[in-house]
Amino acid sequence: MFIRLNFQKTDVNCVSTCKDRKKRVPIYHYYCVYDKKMMSVKNFFPYLCTQIIKMQTFRQIIDQFPIPLFLAPMESVTDLTFRMICKKMGADILVSEFISSDALVRNVSQSVDKLNFSEEEHPIGIQIFGHNESSLIEAAQIAESAAPDFIDINWGCPVKKVVSKGAGSAILKDIPKMVYLTEEVVKHVKLPVTVKTRLGWDYTNKPIVEVVERMQDIGVQGITIHGRTRSQFYSGTADWSLIGEVMQNPRLQIPVIGNGDIDSGQKAIEYKQRYGVDGIMIGRAAIGNPWIFNHVKKYIGGIPPQIPTLAERIELCLEHLRNMAQNKNEKIALLEMRRHYAGYFKAIPFFKPIKLQLMAAEDIATCEAILKNWESQTKKEQI
Repeated sequence: MFIRLNFQKTDVNCVSTCKDRKKRVPIYHYYCVYDKKMMSVKNFFPYLCTQIIKMQTFRQIIDQFPIPLFLAPMESVTDLTFRMICKKMGADILVSEFISSDALVRNVSQSVDKLNFSEEEHPIGIQIFGHNESSLIEAAQIAESAAPDFIDINWGCPVKKVVSKGAGSAILKDIPKMVYLTEEVVKHVKLPVTVKTRLGWDYTNKPIVEVVERMQDIGVQGITIHGRTRSQFYSGTADWSLIGEVMQNPRLQIPVIGNGDIDSGQKAIEYKQRYGVDGIMIGRAAIGNPWIFNHVKKYIGGIPPQIPTLAERIELCLEHLRNMAQNKNEKIALLEMRRHYAGYFKAIPFFKPIKLQLMAAEDIATCEAILKNWESQTKKEQI
């Protein structure tokens, strides 16, 4: 049983004393909330020592499920609201949005907020990224205090602003540094540490078989492999043949999770059987289509999945919007839902004018009215 910490931000305590007044920012104090009691972070840890924390290995976590289905960490997508939607639709194991280790160490509120998750989300991992040894270690320890089931290190993000700092997939150009930084994190936390990475930097450099061996040797308990190189970003086709080669390695003992281009239940089962991975991670295909997890499970049971009706799509879309407004606020929810609308109503005829109305809506009530009117009109046309 894990101890769950919520980090709550108090009112402004003071203002930073920067010479340039324009750069002065408010400084907040963060408090831990446990068992409905609020206490300072400083006072919490002695209290934490009186609690018993039972940890599972990563293997034990995934062995709870016939075919472990992971929701991939996606920046500005896999927030608490979306993770809960995917959990409801059949995702087995969740991972937070990736969190900058530097920002977490500096107590940046946006990063600290990403540590929060619901009890219903277990098993869940918190993913961090960075390039600095001390920041990575401290960030991992902060993440551990939130009591997830495992800590995941992102060595695969291809985005320029991450790679330019030597983080994410940039580390694939320096495997010894990757090994060293990962090992230091493993040494300084008690929770299982896993890694998410790619095949390599480009088509001339795909050291993934070596990487998996070296990660295993330093105590990493699981690895997720995206079947592309950094230079590919998300273009082309994911190459699962190299993931299959990893699975054929006789030295392999840790679980390997396959990721890349899984966009249907049938494909998930097919790739699981063909390449022998221990689990499947689904990312972009779940945006606007969280039903994909349920579809995989129906295929496992030999039941052909049904395409969600327009009414079901509208119902889940509105649930997503309302819950996001509750977890954040209405204005943020309306902005962030824009990236999900196209997915929820993909391939639905005449959705474009509806989408334009939703993008222009200034409150949730208006969105509800737009979608419900569309549903009623569609039903009339079908009669």
